[in-house]
Amino acid sequence: MLTSDPWSDFRRQMPSAGSWACFDHAAVAPLSGPGREAIVAWANDLAENGAANWPRWAERIEKTRRRGAEMIGAEPDEVALVRSTTEGINFVAEGFPWRSGDNIVVPANEFPSNLYPWMHLADRGVDTRRVHVEHGRVRLDALAAACDSRTRIVAVSWVGYAGGWRMDLDALVELAHSRGALLFLDAIQGLGVFPLDVRRTPVDFLAADGHKWLLGPEGAGLFYLRREHLDLLRPVGVGWNSVVQTLDFSHIELKIKPAAGRYEGGTYNMAGFAALGASLDLLARYPRAEIAARVLQITDEICRRLGELVATVASCRDTGRASGIVAFDLAGQDPSQVRKRCRERRVLLSCRGGRLRVSPHAYNNDEDIERLIEALRAG
Repeated sequence: MLTSDPWSDFRRQMPSAGSWACFDHAAVAPLSGPGREAIVAWANDLAENGAANWPRWAERIEKTRRRGAEMIGAEPDEVALVRSTTEGINFVAEGFPWRSGDNIVVPANEFPSNLYPWMHLADRGVDTRRVHVEHGRVRLDALAAACDSRTRIVAVSWVGYAGGWRMDLDALVELAHSRGALLFLDAIQGLGVFPLDVRRTPVDFLAADGHKWLLGPEGAGLFYLRREHLDLLRPVGVGWNSVVQTLDFSHIELKIKPAAGRYEGGTYNMAGFAALGASLDLLARYPRAEIAARVLQITDEICRRLGELVATVASCRDTGRASGIVAFDLAGQDPSQVRKRCRERRVLLSCRGGRLRVSPHAYNNDEDIERLIEALRAG
């Protein structure tokens, strides 16, 4: 049995909870109520007033940046607002000063967005070393063995998208830095649930879209660039908003902003970033460690209940490795058909890697879990 307070208040901020049992936050999460309100407010303002209140929207952008920086322990000038995790990865892949013979080390089971941008560097003589992963468990010693004196970047997901394997970030940073490499962290499956302080755990680059555990809309996310690396990367996507004299269109001088905001080259997704900021405000009401503990409590309970169905849980549930993602098999059942059956019962989950995958957030409760189990049992 799960405790409700203060999570019942969180649940009231999620409109979808009234009709759906959502266990799909690792795919596309439902938008928070505050996020919806932010989009509606922006749309009404634009429709009724045009750009008369643009300065107010611009301040909302900066508030979102500050809130995102606060979440990871960074300074606001180390954070850029981006359209996707993929965009953030490409800022590093395309901007790094590669030399022929360099290499990147990356687990072979990464989401494609953390593979293709690195593989695309092959025509520059840069090798992407994809390290074999067994049963979704990324071994640090295997990553270390793939590194050599020409390894420039180790690129790893905080939490594996298919099975939920969670990395020890302190150990991961130590591994990369001890090999003379920098660490790029795909944080999309961990940010919003698990604590991270980039001052204490010095990852070098990080990207995460907001449409999963951050409860924002698609197309609005965060890119973190450690200040000391600002001039290491060649800025990509430079435009009117990349320069110091941003709004002085008659003053043409390529004076790039001395901040991560240099990557925000053109017009902002105002509605998306306003909604992301509102969802970040919601999440900030709850200590990150308490959100993490709640999500782990829920996934532990789901694993226990799956035992009633004689399901096989494939995700590692060890302390420090468990996450908000649980992958499992139901013997003799087609995952895609099970997913369809669940959706008909207004229970959302996913299929990944030939398995069923559930991914609850802190606002999910016992009633949601019961609906999930009953929908799975219905087959």
